[in-house]
Formats: sequence, C-alpha cells, structure tokens
Amino acid sequence: MPSSYRRVRIATEQLAAPLSAEDCAIQSMPDASPVKWHLAHTSWFFETFVLKPHLPGYQLFHPSFRVLFNSYYNGIGDKHPRPRRGLLSRPSLEEVDAYRLHIDAAMAELMDRRTLPSTISALVELGLNHEQQHQELILTDVLHLLSCNLKPAYEPSIAAADAPIADAPPLTWIEFGEGIVDTGHDGSQFAFDNESPRHRQYLNGFSLASREVTNGEYLAFIDDAGYRRPELWLSEGWDWLAANSIDAPLYWQRDGRSWLKFGLHGLRAVEASAPVCHVSLFEADAYARWAGARLPSEGEWEVAASGRPVEGNFVESGSLEPTAANAATVTLSQLFGDVWEWTRSAYAPYPGYRPAAGAIGEYNGKFMCNQYVLRGGSCVSPASHLRATYRNFFPAAARWQFTGIRLARDSG
Repeated sequence: MPSSYRRVRIATEQLAAPLSAEDCAIQSMPDASPVKWHLAHTSWFFETFVLKPHLPGYQLFHPSFRVLFNSYYNGIGDKHPRPRRGLLSRPSLEEVDAYRLHIDAAMAELMDRRTLPSTISALVELGLNHEQQHQELILTDVLHLLSCNLKPAYEPSIAAADAPIADAPPLTWIEFGEGIVDTGHDGSQFAFDNESPRHRQYLNGFSLASREVTNGEYLAFIDDAGYRRPELWLSEGWDWLAANSIDAPLYWQRDGRSWLKFGLHGLRAVEASAPVCHVSLFEADAYARWAGARLPSEGEWEVAASGRPVEGNFVESGSLEPTAANAATVTLSQLFGDVWEWTRSAYAPYPGYRPAAGAIGEYNGKFMCNQYVLRGGSCVSPASHLRATYRNFFPAAARWQFTGIRLARDSG
C-alpha cells in the first residue's frame, strides 16, 4: 500500500507541475474546479475519512479546510459553494502543497505503524482511486481553462503527440448473440460501489462498431447539415443547440474551409482519423441517428469488453490526445482509452444496490438521477484505474470531458 500511495500522489503533482500558481487558482466554469482545489480536496479525502478517525492524535492541518475542500458530502457538514471555488485566493498554492506534505507524512505514519485492518485499507484504496479520478479532472479542467485564454498549450508538443497519425481502419460490425448475461463487478478486486452487485439481464442480439467514430466521419455529419436537422435530435438536445449556438464539437473552430481543434498541446488541425472527442450525449445520439445506428446500452458495452485486456491510449502514453485505431486490428478496438464512450443507459442503481453507511455512502449513489453512463476511459485516464465494469456518468449536455462515440445497432 505505501508504494501505491506514493505513486498515485506523485502522479497528481506531476500533472500540476507545468502550471503556474495563477493557472492553478482559476475556475473557468461551475462544472470545473481549480487545480489548487483538486490538490487540496484529494488530501482532504484522506484526512477526513482515514486520518482523523483512525490515526490517534492526528492534528488537522487547518480547521477551515474541512469546509473549503468538502466537495459534496453533506454528512460531513458545510461546504464552500462549488461555483465559487475560483474565488479562493487563499490558501495559497504553497500552503496547499504544504497540506499535501502534511497528509502524506501522517499517512506514512499510519501505514508504517501496523498492518491496517481491512476496513481502513479499503478506505485508503478508495482514496487512491478517488485521486485518480481527480487526476483526469485536472487535465480536463485545465484544458477548458486554457481554451478561455489565448489557447496556450498545457504542455509543449512532444514526440508522442507529433507522430504521424495513420489512417483509421474501415469500420466493421461485430455481432453478439441474444441471451441472458451476467454484468456488474464480481467483487474480486477493487471497484466502486456503483459497479455492484453483479446481476443478470437479458440482451437482444446486437452489433458493435469495431472502432470509435472518427473526426473525418463526424465532419461528414457536419457537412450534411447535421446540426441543422431537427429530425436527428432529441427535443432537449435541439433546444440546447439553439440556446448555446452550437455547430461543432467543443474546442473546434473554423480556419477558412478547414477545422482546427484545441487540445492540451495547443491549437492544431483536426486529424481526420482520430476519434471525435468532446461531444455531448445529444451530439452522439444525433450522429448515431444520422449514421443509421444507435448508441450501445451499457450492458451491451460491458459484454463486449468483458475479459479483454485493458490496453490502449491512456495518460501514461503521453499523447494526451485521442489517436487512430490500429489498422491491424480486425476485431473490437479502442474499448479502453482514447475517449469515454457514451451509452444510451441512464445512470441508475443496479438491482440490489445499497450505498455504504455514513458520509462515504454519498460517493456515487446520490448522483443516480438525470445522468448517462459512459464506458471505457480516455487518453487522460490512468490505465490502472479502468476495468470493463467501470461506470462513469455525466449529464447529457456535458462535453468538456474526453467523450466520444461508438455505434451500435440491432441484429436482424
């Protein structure tokens, strides 16, 4: 546990390293948080749920941090309003760094003191997976922040991002038969509570596209007036388009007759063979209708991904951008990494789901309303954080995450 703890904590700090104190303090929209807040909140989690209850004599770093860095745990007490996190000029970044050191020292004391009971070890493991979620949020939130500026790069171009992108392989369809299937986590290793219990469901026969939808394919949708055809859109999505004057994925902009896309390496030409990214559920659903297909259910996605290795383009790859599918792959590719794939499934509890007792039970269950499930991870997800049963979730209009599209269709 100590080595995995240090590895995750160091990875978070490395993601913040290219940023200035000013970068780390700003909040670009209510859905995003300042990097400084992410650095502090992930430490607050260990302090609140592990150290204060389980390390005798532990001293809080600062009493006000209990409120400032509480995200949504009503059982803990008061919270600083989420839309106003960017107003926290204090504590300084230096003080937040000191807070992290304080937490790390106390955690080392706890872990070195004795063999931890399974209940405490489980909380530490949850805290590490929680921090990995915030590692991804650091990158997605920074991307949105820099897009509101003069579009400077988070990180200069590197070989992994500058390498030529090959053509995407032709899209083919992979068939899956009908039947009763087991889905959900089996409990053998770590998983979040929303991945359980394992349960049975019936699936009709279906097909999944062999890879994710590319920018080039999505450009054809745009050129065919896809954003101006109401018959393709859910009613709420059509109203969302009009209210926000949307005519392309987030971070795209026209350059004469071409398109540019802003990413963590700066403003670049849209790569036709790379997966389309930063689209909402509304856009994903409209594209699927235009293509004569649909979005998969999360059960279909999980059946397709079950038993497959978690391989792909993750944050460790260094590209920080979606990349084209491997042309040599003749079966399903890109199930993990590159972009989170929207499903048509509402984020709801599995049969028999029960949240944990106490404030820690607020982690997932209370968000099972008005959101949709995404699967597979992205190019800014840590590889060790993902599995076939992992359920991410966002509202239908969200698109500042690395979200994309895989098509499905009914068999027969």
